[in-house]
Amino acid sequence: MTDTQRRTAIGPDAGSAAPTPRRRRRLRRLTKRDRVLLIVLLGIPLLADLAFVWFPAVTSVVLSFTSWNGVGAIQPWVGTQEYKFAFTVDPQFWPAVLHNVIWILVFGLIATPLGMLIAVILDRNLKGSRIYQSVFFMPVMLSLALIGIIWELMYSQNFGLINTLLGRTGGDAINWIGNPNLNLGAVLVAASWRQVGYVMILYLAGLKGVDTSLREAAQIDGANPWQTFWRVIFPVLKPINVVIIVITVIESLRAYDIIYIMSHGTVLPGLELLSMLVTQYIIGQTTRIGYGSALATVLLVISLVPIIIFLVQSFRKEDKA
Repeated sequence: MTDTQRRTAIGPDAGSAAPTPRRRRRLRRLTKRDRVLLIVLLGIPLLADLAFVWFPAVTSVVLSFTSWNGVGAIQPWVGTQEYKFAFTVDPQFWPAVLHNVIWILVFGLIATPLGMLIAVILDRNLKGSRIYQSVFFMPVMLSLALIGIIWELMYSQNFGLINTLLGRTGGDAINWIGNPNLNLGAVLVAASWRQVGYVMILYLAGLKGVDTSLREAAQIDGANPWQTFWRVIFPVLKPINVVIIVITVIESLRAYDIIYIMSHGTVLPGLELLSMLVTQYIIGQTTRIGYGSALATVLLVISLVPIIIFLVQSFRKEDKA
């Protein structure tokens, strides 16, 4: 029986199963050299991912159920004892969680809208818009550690730019980083400086891909620029919005570099973050690998929430397509 007769006998849906044997035939056509090259190209990234991402993550989860202090053999299994200590005893845990939530709120309610506003303004092809784009995007090209150094100099109590501009020098100078009532806000300003440019570029790329006919139709219907954006343009940017939400949450939870630089590696009152506590207990002076791994596991679980949401959205789009 020929392929055509077989499709006719099985039915019209048989074509959907046809690509599988075709792919197999294509794989059989690959030479031995092509197969080795394919294995190498796929195997090296896979091994690197397993070694540097999944193995440390799984190991941290396993160690979180022990009380190992990093010396000698791994201590016996203690179950959820380290998690109970974090939730009920550790005075730094809940302030760290609160500060991470504040970080997310500031990024989501201030830095993101500001970046979107700048993107909308620059999308109107203003004179010198490329210069403005470069100015706002420049902090994005810098690492958070370098941004921490820059802003640490600006916040310096003795010769910082901000204290100098405010006329607060000598004993009257403001201790922006040492004051627990000011340091979190000061660090968030520095982190938002970079985040605004990051969000601006993402929204600007999304706005450039919007069909111009949508704007023209809105103008014909008599919509003003504000109505055109919120009722026509913004709904089209839904994929960008999902990406920015995921990035905002992840950037907020993984905030570490800038805090570490500006606090000189110590967990200062007012600057407690989960990432800083993990580092303090794993490689700090008070080494408690088991407890640090428990905190890392909590941070991992929280980080997985936006990632899962993003994957679900992506798979739904593929199914609809």
